Amino acid sequence: MLFDRMAILGVGLIGGSLALALRTKRACRSIIGFGRSRDRLQKAVALGVIDEFSLDVGRAVRGADIVVLATPLNTTEKLFEAMRTALKDGVILTDVGSAKGSVVEAAHKTLDHLLSRFVPGHPIAGTEKSGVEAAFAGLFEAHRVILTPLPETAVHAVEMVRKMWEITGAEVVQLSVEHHDEILAATSHLPHLLAYALVDCLAGLRDRDEIFEFAAGGFADFTRIASSSPQMWHDICLSNRDQVLNALNKFDTQLRMIRTAIENNDSTSLLNVFTRAKDARDRFAGRRRRRNGAVE
Repeated sequence: MLFDRMAILGVGLIGGSLALALRTKRACRSIIGFGRSRDRLQKAVALGVIDEFSLDVGRAVRGADIVVLATPLNTTEKLFEAMRTALKDGVILTDVGSAKGSVVEAAHKTLDHLLSRFVPGHPIAGTEKSGVEAAFAGLFEAHRVILTPLPETAVHAVEMVRKMWEITGAEVVQLSVEHHDEILAATSHLPHLLAYALVDCLAGLRDRDEIFEFAAGGFADFTRIASSSPQMWHDICLSNRDQVLNALNKFDTQLRMIRTAIENNDSTSLLNVFTRAKDARDRFAGRRRRRNGAVE
């Protein structure tokens, strides 16, 4: 057994799936959940995701061997501050946030001597669904989890968090905070922005009902992630503002190049863009299949 007692702050898709995965592997004796909604936490207990819950963060983390933050990014600093005096000696702290810079900044402001126990993390897994009802034990299998330990982080804390994620079936890698935020801005945050923007654009057209009626599989595949939590992606974009803007600027340059090629009937440039993109996408899909057997 890896942990005797775990506290999960935010028992939604990610927090709930982590709890279920560790339960399945008998890696944790008891799990307590924290959140703002009593009804949702009661549902998590009824579903067997957690053993108990508290609406008070200090009470939730008291006695926990590990505390996992799976709450919106804009709550991180407030929760660190609220839990600090209730944590037991030797506790390990980690999180699942999609933007690490803002989380690390909050940790530096609030954790003081506890900084050596903090292991920032981010599972690269999820669906467009949210809430504890969407949680399932296999969510992290054959997916990567990125850890971004700080210079102050104790080696033992990193290894315990690594073991936790490996138990769920994930592949664990380490990056710097800056590199993580740069990569995720391009590969996750930007695609979500594009999906939201496209759906919002088409929804504002005069013939929107007819447009959506005739939308086919490609539209559904591309825009699936626009069904994700608006609040979560609002927080992510503002928390990783600089890197998101860099990714948007690069994409804007590419889009203007394509627009110019179409305006000028530049067949060669247009075909070159599409060919390069197809080759790159095919290589990505091939590597993904070889790594985890997933079929695109």
